Amino acid sequence: MNKKLLPNAFMWLFIGLLITFVGGYVVSLNPSALENIFGGMLYLVFGIAEIVIALVLALRVAKMKKSTAICLYIMYTFLTGLTISSIFIAYELSSIMIIFLITALLFGIFALIGKFTKIDLTKFWVYLLIGLLAVVILEVVNVFLMSETLDMFTCILGVVVFIGYTAFDVQRIAKAADVDGIEETSFPIYFALELYIDFVNIFMDLLRLFGNSDD
Repeated sequence: MNKKLLPNAFMWLFIGLLITFVGGYVVSLNPSALENIFGGMLYLVFGIAEIVIALVLALRVAKMKKSTAICLYIMYTFLTGLTISSIFIAYELSSIMIIFLITALLFGIFALIGKFTKIDLTKFWVYLLIGLLAVVILEVVNVFLMSETLDMFTCILGVVVFIGYTAFDVQRIAKAADVDGIEETSFPIYFALELYIDFVNIFMDLLRLFGNSDD
């Protein structure tokens, strides 16, 4: 068993979160940068680029060089920082920090559940996928309805889905540690990306639910 796989995935998760939040905060200090990102097509371009990078990592992880995977991962986390940089304008910094700590606590609890539970969480994969699809559909619908109630429900569902994915992904990584030589491949970076996506989505949904707006 490779005991370093899960710690390394968490190390890259930490690096990714550091890039995202430091990068996002720095960008938020530059009004012209914010205007360029959110006032035109750049936000959409960055969002599409994130999806493309995630798909490339998912589809090519078995054949990709680890150095290439690291570059793509860093690029993904940096782009995410750009696309969420507006939170540092929309919410109080103290509120962002508190929500981040709450997210870390929730994430840690369900990561431990995924690591130590004897229940095979692959049984819940279908339900998690259905929940994820429901979140995406509701988000799209609410673009047109602009309903605060629907937005609140979508955020709550999103938190439930992604804490479920956190436990699921950690268990999968723990099981993958049994594969010889996996640490030398691109899989640790891909696993870190999965955990990163879980964390950021939990954080953003909690921030939308409980964050204090910066007037």
